Amino acid sequence: MSTTQVLISGPPMELGRLQSQVPEGDFGAELPLETRRLARQQLREDEHSRQQALQQFRDWASKSEEVKNCRLDANFMLRFLRVKKFSVPMAQQTLLKYLSLRQTLPHLCKRLDYLEPSVNELMSAGYIFPLLERDSEGRKVIFYAASKLDPYKFTCADMTKAHIMTYEALLEDETNQVHGFCHVSDLAGISAAHVTLWSPSEFTTAVKWGEQSIPMRHKEMHFLNLPAPVRLVYDLARSTFSEKIRKRFKVHSNLKELHSKVDAKILPKEYGGKVPMQEMIDAWMRELKGKRERLMALDKMSLTCVYKPQRNRKSGDSSLKSSINSLPGSFRRLEVD
Repeated sequence: MSTTQVLISGPPMELGRLQSQVPEGDFGAELPLETRRLARQQLREDEHSRQQALQQFRDWASKSEEVKNCRLDANFMLRFLRVKKFSVPMAQQTLLKYLSLRQTLPHLCKRLDYLEPSVNELMSAGYIFPLLERDSEGRKVIFYAASKLDPYKFTCADMTKAHIMTYEALLEDETNQVHGFCHVSDLAGISAAHVTLWSPSEFTTAVKWGEQSIPMRHKEMHFLNLPAPVRLVYDLARSTFSEKIRKRFKVHSNLKELHSKVDAKILPKEYGGKVPMQEMIDAWMRELKGKRERLMALDKMSLTCVYKPQRNRKSGDSSLKSSINSLPGSFRRLEVD
């Protein structure tokens, strides 16, 4: 499989590699028994494979002439190994894509500061936050309320930073890295104004590159209250994801349908659960406060070149093929995941 590189023009970079030493014996957190069992069954992870892969991955990252100031702690490195089931070469390529995404779209992916006024207002309103309890499979559930995003006040950068900040913070928990994530989105109130926050090319770039780059295991995606006028937009957006992810999309016309897939008791009280939404939002904002410095420090990492993935060869709904193919901003593929 060939690799496409685009060298960055400009003066040589002087950042140097990460100077802090990896603590001796840092091979990841002590996980609950059930999580360890799942890791072995689904990810081929055991103590031997974890230590061996971590050592190989760290050696490569520390010696690479392209990767600068990379985090070498187990928590960070394991998220790439786990999402690629401990294939070190694939984890390496995913890390390169991840750093390329951050470097190519810095206005969307860098300075993940929850205190940035517009982002703080959006997240405090409850646009995106994790539920307090996990689902029946042990997954962290991320809840989205589209109505909280005022398209006349917020930008696509505010929206994307809220997403990436949430994902990065949740990946700091290794249990989440193993079990993966369930997404529940209430699309009530979404309109054409929300769609026009993005240019077609930037949207397809962010979605496709994000899926291939951010080391998350997306297990289920549930959508509630999808307005009929934006159904075509939903179909187009869905088709930009890989076939594997598309199969995990579920649209529900009412709460009863959603409750048949996601236990009602873990949802916000406003959706049939027990805990008011505001309590969940407040808890999440406190957690972001505790992780602020760690998220901001991600900006220390960089690349001397950029690796660009391409749209999947398999498209979605055939009726949308011509629309998708006509969008600018497609990328040459690095690897078929």
